[in-house]
Amino acid sequence: MSRQMQPTLVLVHGAFANSFSFAPLQAELGLLGHRSVAVDLPGHGFAATYPRAYQAPQDLGELAAAPGAIKGVTLADNAAHLIGVLERAKRNGPVVLVSHSRGGMTATVAANQRPELIDRIVYVSAWCPVDLDVSAYYAEPEMATVDARGLASALVGNPAELGLLRSNFRTADPGVLASFKAAFLADGTDDEFMVFLNTFQPDENLDVGSPDDRAQAGTWGRIPKTYIRLTEDTSLPLAVQDRMIREGDALTPENPYDVRTLTGSHLKWLVDPAPAARVLGEIAALQVPSAGS
Repeated sequence: MSRQMQPTLVLVHGAFANSFSFAPLQAELGLLGHRSVAVDLPGHGFAATYPRAYQAPQDLGELAAAPGAIKGVTLADNAAHLIGVLERAKRNGPVVLVSHSRGGMTATVAANQRPELIDRIVYVSAWCPVDLDVSAYYAEPEMATVDARGLASALVGNPAELGLLRSNFRTADPGVLASFKAAFLADGTDDEFMVFLNTFQPDENLDVGSPDDRAQAGTWGRIPKTYIRLTEDTSLPLAVQDRMIREGDALTPENPYDVRTLTGSHLKWLVDPAPAARVLGEIAALQVPSAGS
């Protein structure tokens, strides 16, 4: 296959995460012969803020007041950055946009604005709001099993004053750590969980979008789409994932989701990436032009 025919998988991380999360997955994809690029959204990766008060010994009072670079970053900023990556990737051939968790919001906005840059959009247990804003889904029955209080207990500072969300992922509180593990990686070992937790950054932006940022039939709806369900996900429960699928199919019944399923929690597919890499490879193959086309 010529490199101009080879799809590029563009990987978009979720909340408090970054491109580092995808390193094991990219290794598996590379070994299967697939090209990929992991994106750091604005204020993420090496652009993130790690206040000195976040280091040990921690100073929680100072941490609650320290400024963060992600303050003022919006969903529109995320989408603009992603579109820039998609424009560059598209020069090399077909593009498969893959998003996880909160990253689905950014992927959806980019797809609304520039559908011609995306040959297929893939959501891996990710938000793709259609009927409601993301914040409103949290009041819906499908989210009733989510331990919001446990996750909120790690928040530091006043988000309205900081202009961002800040979580203390370096806490030693056993109750908070247990809540994190149950939400993100209940099916992983304690060591795997602690390693992944230490790849998280403390700050995330506040903007979860508006009705204008929901999936639009005339743009987003033209793109072939896949939803990969994670069966043991407790932070974005299977019932919510299935609702995303139903709403998307109802919006564009002529272009329904291609639905795949992986067994595992919110992060297991990244900790043990071989099964996900095989599925993504199958999906990427759908975008390879046939001979003579």
